Amino acid sequence: MDTTQRTDQQRSADRRRRELLEAADRVVLRDGPGASMNAIAAEAGITKPILYRHFGDKSGLYAALAKRHTDALLGALRAALDAPAERRERVEATLDTYLAAIEARPQVYRFLMHPSEGGPQSDQGFGVGAYSFPLLRRMGEELADVIEERVDLGPNSQQLARVWGHGIVGMMHAAGDWWLGERPCGRAELVRALADLLWGRLAAAGDKAGGPGF
Repeated sequence: MDTTQRTDQQRSADRRRRELLEAADRVVLRDGPGASMNAIAAEAGITKPILYRHFGDKSGLYAALAKRHTDALLGALRAALDAPAERRERVEATLDTYLAAIEARPQVYRFLMHPSEGGPQSDQGFGVGAYSFPLLRRMGEELADVIEERVDLGPNSQQLARVWGHGIVGMMHAAGDWWLGERPCGRAELVRALADLLWGRLAAAGDKAGGPGF
């Protein structure tokens, strides 16, 4: 098999994988945590064994969907952090970007973070802890890198940046999860309250010398 043929086959496989993930997304948007492998296969017009062939097992499909949505969310968060605005405005924009994302697609959020809500009859079996916790860990590390690059935290800045990164992500996740379930206030009000909580130390810290600024 020559290189051109292998490349064409890889492109075809990648395209088919994207199509299957898009079909899975449609089912998740409709069914949330109750999305099943049977329903996803039916939406894609294939059998479950073919779906397994592309993703290995249920956890493989979950991991692929989780990466797809996490990549998109991280891209949006980076854009908010890089926006030409005052620091307080960028802090609020970043918090709002996260909350807007889970508000816009609550079924996807629940599928990723609360798959057990599908109930005991669901054939999903994805296991929330195996994948949702690493998603939050990845977000925390990404934010820690941004903080370390841009904010002057003084001695031991690398460790402190990781504390801040994971702490902020944990706060966003916990507050957002509660807010999405109970809707005790509007999104803008929650954003302001969370920004107030963060602002004291963020306001006091200077930009890191030679960095892009924050």
